[in-house]
Amino acid sequence: MARQRYSDENALKILREIDVHLHDGLDVVSACRKAGISDKTYYYWRKKFGGLGRPQPSEMKALKKEHERLKKIVADLPLDKLMLKESLDHLKPNA
Repeated sequence: MARQRYSDENALKILREIDVHLHDGLDVVSACRKAGISDKTYYYWRKKFGGLGRPQPSEMKALKKEHERLKKIVADLPLDKLMLKESLDHLKPNA
């Protein structure tokens, strides 16, 4: 059976649905079965999304993207410094 991948928004929706089932008196395993996921997935999502509301996953995704961009910039800094140093040495008159 093929695994289904859920987006962060869908995972949060399912977590809220399971919370409703839990408040209705179902146990975790039954609530997860009713929602169509395993209890292992439920615990993983609960750990991952903790107390996040609806807007936070998209903000987290944007922050991760910005973080990756900044890491690339910082990784390129030594190369830029080396190129500038070499061009300065080339322009310097030999004594």
